[in-house]
Amino acid sequence: MFGRKKKEEEEEEPVAQDTNIEAAPAIDQKPFWQAIWPVLACGAGLFSDGYINNVIGSVSTVLLYEYGDTYSNSNAKTYVSDIAFAGTVVGQLVFGYLADRWSRTNSLLLSTIILIIFTALAAGSYWHGEPVGMFNILAAWRFFVGIGIGGEYPAGSVACAESSGELKSGTRNMWFILFTNSMIDWGFVIGAFVPYVVAAAAKNMYYSTIWRTSLGIGVVFPLILFVLRLKLKEPEEFSRNSMKYAKTPYGLVLRYYGFRLFIVSLVWFLYDFSVYSFGLYSSTILANIYGDEQAPLTTVFGWNTVINIFYLPGTMLGAPLSDKIGPRYALALGVTLQSITGFIMAGCYAKLSQPSVVGAFAVVYGIFLSFGELGPGNNIGLLASKTCATGVRGQYYGIAAAIGKIGAFVGTWVFPYIMAAGGDGIASVQYPFYVSSCLCILSAALVLFCLPHIGQDTITKEDIQFREFLESNGWDIRQLGLRKGEVLSNIENGVPAVVEERSTPVKTLN
Repeated sequence: MFGRKKKEEEEEEPVAQDTNIEAAPAIDQKPFWQAIWPVLACGAGLFSDGYINNVIGSVSTVLLYEYGDTYSNSNAKTYVSDIAFAGTVVGQLVFGYLADRWSRTNSLLLSTIILIIFTALAAGSYWHGEPVGMFNILAAWRFFVGIGIGGEYPAGSVACAESSGELKSGTRNMWFILFTNSMIDWGFVIGAFVPYVVAAAAKNMYYSTIWRTSLGIGVVFPLILFVLRLKLKEPEEFSRNSMKYAKTPYGLVLRYYGFRLFIVSLVWFLYDFSVYSFGLYSSTILANIYGDEQAPLTTVFGWNTVINIFYLPGTMLGAPLSDKIGPRYALALGVTLQSITGFIMAGCYAKLSQPSVVGAFAVVYGIFLSFGELGPGNNIGLLASKTCATGVRGQYYGIAAAIGKIGAFVGTWVFPYIMAAGGDGIASVQYPFYVSSCLCILSAALVLFCLPHIGQDTITKEDIQFREFLESNGWDIRQLGLRKGEVLSNIENGVPAVVEERSTPVKTLN
């Protein structure tokens, strides 16, 4: 099933010539480094998402060591970990709209600025020397950090997908994955490793220094990326097919993409429900394995780093697989293998949970995470980026990603109840793996039976098909790709006539 090619994969559709756009640049003609540069600059910002979302699990562990019951009994214990998800949802929706209606590149720069400012503020959280007040301030800054992270998803990933169309056919999915999801996973690994290094340098003492430094280092990468992004230009695909200066026909968009958006969003919800919840609790799970006595932070963080390293084989090896067998089949394969591993892990947890075999626990748990990255981790963002036309791609992606983050937010609240349902024994940890494994099977079915094939030229073909749909429903497709200063009344024979920029809004035909 996974290796079979469909007829539509083998036959290339001719690309229609559009009379309202400039001639598209020849594909595969740019030098490799010139073509790969915008893909890297647009997508790599998701490293910050991985780092900041993972490092907070270690920060929460340090705060528990430092403040004990004061922290564990406060509402902030939950808010500090999951409030960024709420901010991320806001950022994904807002920046999804801005990416379509304003600018891909300017949206990226704005989200990067927000990320830099509020990550720095979070690291310096303080409230008159009062711990609870400081926890609340940290949670507040984390919300705004989430908005910055959220902006990276629709603006960065969508621009990355559009820019990947200028790369060599047969490698486009791989490069998209390497500079989006792989960046998140590297962020997860570094987000686990940095607290380990800082804790070692602080000799497992000076808790405040450990967590503040670990958070503050999260400012460095977006600062570097901001400088690099100043040279970015709008993707060619966006310039040719945007609705930036046209009234978006949302009714037609929902008719054409509504069901597809629902399926992509649901799969993303199910994946994030599990992966972010397990990621946040990995430090806690490992700490519990060592018993009632507090293990040294370096020991807990060291094993946490080992676990997070297992994200990397899944995403790195799975990236070329998405070009070879297609994103749908790669996603279904990954969640199927993850489901099998989850059931095995739940069944064997009584033995794996012993301190003497903590290495085996880390390996099996890491394999579970790795298969998740090979499947939905790599491919859900790819599906969201390439199953929609350029004119509404930012909003489409933003909605799907936001629903995914809601899944992560829900997971961090629901998982403790799932664990509590198992009582105080081994079942409390088995139950989450049973739930996650069942959701994996559901995800595989949704992707295989409800989503279309994604090929190398899907973005171009999707734009053509959407144009045909709009035209068949009476929408003037000459509005696609309009530039500032162009009006439809000046277009003759389908060729745009550029007029001088106006200070007042330009009316277009709807």
